[in-house]
Amino acid sequence: MFSAEQSCWFIRKVICWRAAASIAWAVLLLPPSTAIFVFLSKFSVLHPIQTISECFSMLTSATAIFSFILLCGVIIMVGFLNFEYYTVIPTIACSKIALFGQLLHPRQLVNSLVHCIMGMIVAWCSAVTIGFRYETLGHPCAQTDGYHQMCLNEYHLILLLGGAFVGFSHSLLGVIHNMNYVSFHTVQQYKYLRFKGCLPLVVRCSATQALYSVRNFIVVYYFLGHIPRTWICKTLNLHLGSSAHPLDSIAGLLDLSLLYHLWISATFLLFTWYIMLLLFRIFLTEGYSFPVQSSFTEDADHCLPKVLTEKQPMLLKFLALQDLALLSQHSPLRRCEVFSLSQPGGHPHNWNAISKECLSLLADLTQRLVAYHDTVATNGRAKSLSSGSERKTSSETSGTEDFMSPRPTAFMKTPASVFARSIAGGQQSPLTAPFTPDLDSPFMSPALRRLAAPVEQGSPWYGTVQSPHIMRRVPKLWSTSTDSQVNGSPPPSPASVPSDKQEPSKPSFLAQFLQNRREQVKNFLAKRVLIVYLFNKLPEASSQALFADSQAHIWALEGLSYLVQASFSEDQFGVVQTTLPSILSCMLVLQEAVDRHFKLPHASSKPVRLTSSMGDSTYKTLRFALRATLKTAIYRITTTFGDHLNAVQLSAEHQKRLQQFLEYKE
Repeated sequence: MFSAEQSCWFIRKVICWRAAASIAWAVLLLPPSTAIFVFLSKFSVLHPIQTISECFSMLTSATAIFSFILLCGVIIMVGFLNFEYYTVIPTIACSKIALFGQLLHPRQLVNSLVHCIMGMIVAWCSAVTIGFRYETLGHPCAQTDGYHQMCLNEYHLILLLGGAFVGFSHSLLGVIHNMNYVSFHTVQQYKYLRFKGCLPLVVRCSATQALYSVRNFIVVYYFLGHIPRTWICKTLNLHLGSSAHPLDSIAGLLDLSLLYHLWISATFLLFTWYIMLLLFRIFLTEGYSFPVQSSFTEDADHCLPKVLTEKQPMLLKFLALQDLALLSQHSPLRRCEVFSLSQPGGHPHNWNAISKECLSLLADLTQRLVAYHDTVATNGRAKSLSSGSERKTSSETSGTEDFMSPRPTAFMKTPASVFARSIAGGQQSPLTAPFTPDLDSPFMSPALRRLAAPVEQGSPWYGTVQSPHIMRRVPKLWSTSTDSQVNGSPPPSPASVPSDKQEPSKPSFLAQFLQNRREQVKNFLAKRVLIVYLFNKLPEASSQALFADSQAHIWALEGLSYLVQASFSEDQFGVVQTTLPSILSCMLVLQEAVDRHFKLPHASSKPVRLTSSMGDSTYKTLRFALRATLKTAIYRITTTFGDHLNAVQLSAEHQKRLQQFLEYKE
């Protein structure tokens, strides 16, 4: 764990000042953003001069100043939440149920509630700024007994609810798209240039996300808008106005002016929050130069070899590894400090600490890759064996056990059709023998006994192709003929006698049992599909989670390889040569593990990059960057040392693999 003194040093002198600087710049950028929003909300093509005068009068009013103070408070709160929830290692949900767990976490629920409140505050400021029909929640609508009744201004209410909905959506999308993830750019840029390059992306993402949020809010308000409207009226003792088209109707929601103001307010809300997020990322990932060694003992904990070995906070470790990668490439003076010997004693403490920590990181990643590959292989073998045993078991079971198993092919035919074919085929067909009903069974219905009973030899139906439908009609024809003879009327022919409606016969116990079993199987399969959907692994998610912190390993590889390359001409004492076999072995083992991982399904498929979201998706491609960096690092060492590497003590397998790099065959 990180000690309290060191943690206070780093948080007090680095992180807090950077977070405060990002908040200050976001507040300074708030007046021009507000001015642009006021101009766009009041713009009129027919009256441009009047629009400009109204904007100036609005920006200098007391209401605008109070709204600006509220917006500053919201920006400070957003910056505090960014500081509280940021992470340099993204949290990747490997299944739908894991994602639901993140969304329903109590910490996330509090975050969503706070964003709802802040969204409503920004929406109120927007409504007051726009003015006109959006300015107040209530307005006088009628006069009874000399008193004015206050009616609800639904336009103001829908703007407030829209802001709360946009804030809630922003909070949920922050979890889904990992907006709290802070990534480090490969190319170091000045803060102004980076902000200038990302500003068009912020505008585009704000407008696009606001459009989607307004669309979803309109649908929700159409179905559920009467609930908050009625509650507000009862709570504040307001009356509903006699509007021709309520806003929770199609005619009310198709107001183009209302839709435009909803969209422009949501865009302004998201733009201010995204600007805060962008500035926080830029300031937090700015490079920090750690001293390699210090002449004072009280500053020893601030030096690079000591900082690299710490685990918390992770931002400190990432900044230290970034500094190591930069000094190994661009700082010859600091490299000499890494290769120097301690006085007195003459020990390479700096190099030993740095190389040990980098090799430990690479070895840890190798172990994770090997364990993941073994787990996948074990699951595959267990799955194949279990499926084979299931097939063997199913072939040995009886017909009743096969029928009870939840396989959909066993229920493709109804029991009635099965028994009909078994009766029509008679006892001479061996294929229908297993389906012939047991006449002596106590569960057999009388109707089924009459149908399945053998035909007597003297019957006119003996020896003919019998049908159960004809056999059902025979008693009805005979009974009709008998009744006619009793009444004295001549017996009509069978063709002229209309068939009476049959009363629906009660299904047999066996048919009911089979129907119930079929319904149970359907319910079981539906639940199983839902469970599989929730708990099944998402494509590429496991691989992305495995390489979620690979940015640290990329910097470790770059730092080690550049230092080894520079040691060929700068290492006067040969301190690197003592650990060169360990470095090469560690890299070659990691190369083998990475190659095995990329042979797995979904590991080599590149994800689609989202361009309409402020969520940083660079973590999805970290495994490809690591593979390229690893191969480049090995080639950097082999091209520098060349045939001198043949004298390095390595295993036969590693020597053979290294020879492939020496011959440029990898």
